[in-house]
Amino acid sequence: MNVAIIAAAGQGTRMGGNRAKQFLELAGTPIVFHTLRSFELCDAIQEIILVLPAEDTAGFLAIAEKHRLRKLSKMVPGGTTWAESVLKGLLAVRSATAEIIAVHDGVRPFVTADEITRTVRAAEVNEAAILTSPVTDTIKEVSNGLVARTLPRAALRRALTPQCFRFELLRRAYDQIDVLDPELTDESSLVERLGVKVIIVEGSPRNIKITGPEDLALGEVLMREVSFEL
Repeated sequence: MNVAIIAAAGQGTRMGGNRAKQFLELAGTPIVFHTLRSFELCDAIQEIILVLPAEDTAGFLAIAEKHRLRKLSKMVPGGTTWAESVLKGLLAVRSATAEIIAVHDGVRPFVTADEITRTVRAAEVNEAAILTSPVTDTIKEVSNGLVARTLPRAALRRALTPQCFRFELLRRAYDQIDVLDPELTDESSLVERLGVKVIIVEGSPRNIKITGPEDLALGEVLMREVSFEL
């Protein structure tokens, strides 16, 4: 069984206001439901585990049922860091049946079922695969306020989610880290430490992360474009 862990336990301090960003609305629907729907529609995923702020877990399943999220099986209270939240989701997976784990950021609502499927299939063959998109800006490495060098864009990718791994591999990677380290925000880097090669799957730059007010505004534009295309 392939399981998606949707990490949506952040408080969204960069967004401002009193409401966590995953519950802010795009086109009249909370962001997290747009995200969950993409995984609900993906045949490569059989089960969804949602990691939420502890205070929001109670009663969420009843709300989810109204959105016809039949794959959503568990709501897990998150931790204080990204890594701790993902680990809590991972510990809720039934190890006897787990195959591929797809870790996804709950505030990336524009991922498509096709992107999820291609990343899952790549992990089924290669153990580890992540969704990426090309870098379009010129990237500078800096040191002490000075440009150290210009990095070649052809060799660079933006790491997106989902990031997909064999269950046993991801558990082994998490067994070797301090999940309270706030710098650990990427599962691929944990697996890379084990010497495992991670395959990249090309995705769309539309798969944005809703972090600040400007992202929310862009998300509204993208949502209108998606609705028009449908």
